[in-house]
Amino acid sequence: MIGIRVPARICFFGDHQDYLGLPVIAGTIDRYMELEAKPIQSNEFQLELKDMNSSRTVPLDTNGEKVAPRDYIRSAMAVLLEKGFRFKQGYKIEISGNIPINAGLSSSSALTVAWIRFLVAIQEGRIRFTDSDIGHWAYEAEVRFFDQPGGLMDQYTIAQQGLLFIDTLHGKTERLKGRLGNLVIAESGIAKRTLDVLQNARSYQQNALYGIKALNPEFKIQDATVTDYEKYKGVIPEKYGRYWYAAIHNYDITQKAKRLLKSENSDLMELGELMNRHQKVLEDYIGNTPKEMAMMMDAARKAGANGAKIIGSGGGGCMVAIVDDAHKQDVITTFLDNGAKAAYQVELTYPKV
Repeated sequence: MIGIRVPARICFFGDHQDYLGLPVIAGTIDRYMELEAKPIQSNEFQLELKDMNSSRTVPLDTNGEKVAPRDYIRSAMAVLLEKGFRFKQGYKIEISGNIPINAGLSSSSALTVAWIRFLVAIQEGRIRFTDSDIGHWAYEAEVRFFDQPGGLMDQYTIAQQGLLFIDTLHGKTERLKGRLGNLVIAESGIAKRTLDVLQNARSYQQNALYGIKALNPEFKIQDATVTDYEKYKGVIPEKYGRYWYAAIHNYDITQKAKRLLKSENSDLMELGELMNRHQKVLEDYIGNTPKEMAMMMDAARKAGANGAKIIGSGGGGCMVAIVDDAHKQDVITTFLDNGAKAAYQVELTYPKV
């Protein structure tokens, strides 16, 4: 039998930045997607997706067949087939986990990474690959294959694990030594609107950059500072102005958070303040936070959370709070009292040495 387990991920800083080629800070937590597979005498994969109460059968030879939108099982197979992988043995596969679905903790990317790790594990002969390869193949299967508006953060983080600073322009990662204290997850119970939020935020921020490049073809967002916001805001159409603000200020916040997290003794008060500033930009300028979730996070801060933010693309889903030992239970209770469907502590996970 083959057993595979991959974690959920949280973006702590840099939401709505990776598709601009700007960095993010993300980490994996102890919520998991698990896959168990047993060989069968059949030329197919028989999948049972327990959390979704569904099952499906996928032929081993799917080359050339049209893949339905968001069918990451088939797109992953197509990506690996193009790279020379082959599937010759059928398996009965059960997939389950405790990652909330459609809630911002990247259950879909966890499933894709687990699936690709399984497809690699069943190859004949010795195959050399890295965790970075797994992340990139998952990114190709989810984003590039369907020309979707997302970035590479989810797949790269889940495949490599730990607390990472990700250079999304070049696909490079740097492990951070810092700690984030106690982490509390709250499930809002409000379904995400991933593609709608991503599509608008990505296109509006990119349109803002197009206006700047028309004036200054040498402009690179990776070299921008907060002073560039004032410098160029007059040339950007009003419709895109707040997205230009978001791009510049979130980038600045992420860089400051990285400096703090390069130290093992990170200042939790400073990190919390940066997280709150990041959430303010997401809430007021990207517009990805429902009022109910904003109220829950305000209440959590009053209950002692150093910082709180929405997780993922937004429109709904989960929130994360940075909390010290003394206020951990107060924050969990406050989230629940203010309408959260669930609230609990999680821990960062790290790759096996």
